[in-house]
Amino acid sequence: MGVAAVAGVALAATLCLSGCANLGYYWQSVTGHLKIMGAAEPVSELVEQAETSPRLRERLLLAQRIRQYASRELKLPDNPSYTRYADLHRSAAVWNVTAAPIYSLELKTWCFPVTGCVGYRGYYDEGAARAEAAQLAQQGYEVNVYPVTAYSTLGYMNWAGGDPLLNTFVNYPEGELARLIFHELAHQVVYAKNDTTFNESFATAVERLGGARWLGTQASEQARAEYAAFDGRRRMFRQLTRAVRARLKDFYETPGLSPEEKAEGKRRIMAQFRADYEAMKARSGFEPARWRGYDRWVREANNAFFGAQAAYDELVPGFEALFHANGDDWQRFYDAARRLKELPKEERHRKLKEIPVG
Repeated sequence: MGVAAVAGVALAATLCLSGCANLGYYWQSVTGHLKIMGAAEPVSELVEQAETSPRLRERLLLAQRIRQYASRELKLPDNPSYTRYADLHRSAAVWNVTAAPIYSLELKTWCFPVTGCVGYRGYYDEGAARAEAAQLAQQGYEVNVYPVTAYSTLGYMNWAGGDPLLNTFVNYPEGELARLIFHELAHQVVYAKNDTTFNESFATAVERLGGARWLGTQASEQARAEYAAFDGRRRMFRQLTRAVRARLKDFYETPGLSPEEKAEGKRRIMAQFRADYEAMKARSGFEPARWRGYDRWVREANNAFFGAQAAYDELVPGFEALFHANGDDWQRFYDAARRLKELPKEERHRKLKEIPVG
């Protein structure tokens, strides 16, 4: 979804206070996460305080309604997560670094205790993230540093109050706020070690299916209209980038290309992508300012951008089909996803792709 990720790093760090390689990296994860946890206050107390602004109070109460709906209707975990709030006084919770080879969409992976290997590395300081990206670029990788407004500790920190609501996302449009909370709670239901694509696609399917139900049954007409415009732009952008990602993948897998042919072919695909993006904006009917959030993505896009995006949508159609195949029953769907998790990685991906869609 671009606004949520299983950083997992903080959780790994809390379990790796000694005996780990690269202790400095884990230390920044420990201290960064503990600062977030320490800044969190119970929503039930904040909404009663006179100094809480009316706007924040309204958003916190909305988040609690969404949180209750998640457990009651979507059968997501009923625990302390998202019942506290923290103002980080910054725009992101962490900054993720991704990297990919110059002619591949396969992301470099980093491995951590508990969470396994993932295709990104998270930092609580943007400068540290950019320093890591610069080092990777010197090694020949294409890199991306992007802000992450929320992450999940997979339920392992519920004993300490759970994952809090944050200022980084609490003001999202209602439909997007609901989807984010559903997405992050979904990571507490099913998580396959060493399989970012499975995990993010599962959570994205839950957020889409659950978000549609929230908007259809709980949201106001105004909230539905606002979200329709917001999501309409996102769907257009994703349709475009999926097509470009497929062209890049096919091109990179073409045998027998010389280095010059690879460079020129990639340049043509990326130039066409940027031209198609501008054409899409022009015919969309939305004001140019509404696309500002995507402009930087397109301007700087490389293999690391496209590779990271794939993790969030590659298996979503299969998970949505699995949900419908189980009678649109949430508990049966989660049980089926857990059974898939027990299979070898390649087999679980293949089975998801084989489920009839639509």
